[in-house]
Amino acid sequence: MDILGIETSCDETAAAVVRDGRDVLANVVYTQIPLHQPYGGVVPEIASRAHIEKIGAVVGEAMRRHRVAVGEEASIDAVAVTYGPGLSPALLVGLNAAKGLAKGLGVPLIPINHIEAHLHTPFLFDSIAADGSRQQSTAVGDRASTGLCPAEAMPALGLAISGGHTCLVDQPEYGSYRIIGQTLDDAAGEAFDKAAKLLGLGYPGGPKIDRIAREYVEDCRQQSKAVDFIAFPKGRPREGVTALAGLPADLCVSFSGLKTALLRYVQREGGPERLAAEGGIPRIVASYQEAIVQSVVDRARTALRRGSYRSFIVGGGVSLNSRLRAALNELAAAERVRLLMALPKYCGDNGAMIAGLAFFRRNRVEDAMSLDVNPCLEVGE
Repeated sequence: MDILGIETSCDETAAAVVRDGRDVLANVVYTQIPLHQPYGGVVPEIASRAHIEKIGAVVGEAMRRHRVAVGEEASIDAVAVTYGPGLSPALLVGLNAAKGLAKGLGVPLIPINHIEAHLHTPFLFDSIAADGSRQQSTAVGDRASTGLCPAEAMPALGLAISGGHTCLVDQPEYGSYRIIGQTLDDAAGEAFDKAAKLLGLGYPGGPKIDRIAREYVEDCRQQSKAVDFIAFPKGRPREGVTALAGLPADLCVSFSGLKTALLRYVQREGGPERLAAEGGIPRIVASYQEAIVQSVVDRARTALRRGSYRSFIVGGGVSLNSRLRAALNELAAAERVRLLMALPKYCGDNGAMIAGLAFFRRNRVEDAMSLDVNPCLEVGE
C-alpha cells in the first residue's frame, strides 16, 4: 500500500510516499530556515505563505520520484496529512491540499498526529538507490530486512524531542500512547534557539550549539584538561506545581530557570560581545547544552526504571544533537533496553513519518474530509 504523506506543521513543507508503513519510496522537504533567520525564530505568517507557494511543487516532486522508483504503474492508495499539533495557519495549508488531493485521486484521507509520527521514524528505511532506482529488499510479512516492525518493539518508552515538543510517552502496544512526562514551558529545541539568540549565534541555534560544544570538549581533551562545565540548573519542577497537571514532577522538566540562569551569567560576565571577545562562549554553550541533555536523560532514566520496556524509541529534530545521542546510547546500555533512533534524514519534520504512521492508521478515515486542524492536539487523542 503506497501512501502519500504531507507535513506542514511548522517551517518545513514536506511530502513523501511510503510503502506499507516503512519503505520510503520518495521523500521531499523544502526548508524555510533562510526565510526565518532574520527574525531569530519561526514567524507563522511567513511560514504559511511559504507553504502555499511551495506545496504544489513539493507534492509534485514526491509523486514524480515515486513514479521513477516503481514505474509508470505507480498509484497512490491513500493521502495522509498532519492535522496537529503545530501552527494553525501552516497546518491549514497542508490539510486543505491533502483534502483536495484525496478527493481528486478518489482515495481515503488519513489524519495524523505530528508527535506520534515522530515516534514512528525509527521504523522507516530506504530501498531507493542514489540514482532514484528501486533496490530490492527482502521482507517476510510485516518484518523488513532492515529491522524490527513496530509491534515487535513494544512495550516501549517514547521520547519526542524537537523544537516544539519534549515529552515522554508510554507505549504499551503499537498505536497506544500516554504522556507520562513533559516540559512545562519551552521544548528542548526552543531552549537551544533562545540561548543561541542571546549569545548572538544566529538561527537555528541547535546545530550551532552542538558544533561549538563538541569542539570545546574535544579541545579540552586534546589539551588533557578536565571539561569545566558551569553549574547550570537541570530544570526539575517542584511537586504540586499546577503546571504539572497531574504528571509526576520527576518525569517533567522546566527550562525557564535554565534560560534565566544563562541570562544572569551572561550579564554578570559583561554581555555576549565581551564574552565572545574573550573566548568564553564555547564553555558557556557546552555547559548549557549539558544541562539540557542531563535533564532529559535523568527523566528518561527514571521512566525506564519505573516501567518495563522492551525498547526506547526516540524521535524529533533534537535527537540529531550529537551529545544527546551519545548520552541516550549510554543510558540504554546501562538500563539494558534497546534504543531505536531514526536515520538522520528522518529526525526533523518530514512527510515520510506521516505516510509511514498512516499505514497503521488506515482504518481511521470516517470523518477525515470534514476534519479541522488542531494546533494543540495531544498525544493519544
